[in-house]
Amino acid sequence: TYYDTGLTACGVTNNNNEYIAAVSHLLFDSFPGYNGANPNNNPICGRKVTASYEGKSVTVTITDRCTGCALTDLDFSPAAFNQLASFDLGRLHGVTWVWD
Repeated sequence: TYYDTGLTACGVTNNNNEYIAAVSHLLFDSFPGYNGANPNNNPICGRKVTASYEGKSVTVTITDRCTGCALTDLDFSPAAFNQLASFDLGRLHGVTWVWD
């Protein structure tokens, strides 16, 4: 899916034109090196992933936490989502992604 960006769990303010994404709260909260105290200090913040869907791909920076996402879901900024599919689709099934 995609969402309107703003102040993120990583403590940065993004806009809808940036290529960013939120990872599942399950992944965010259990990421190696994160002690659970201050989400701004989570080592997942600033990491890049490349997501692919039906032959298209986009590289995004992880800057946020998604409470409605399953473990391997990504929630994209509108600009990043638009690189993969039309907004009309809303939720994409079959997206794969890898750490860069």
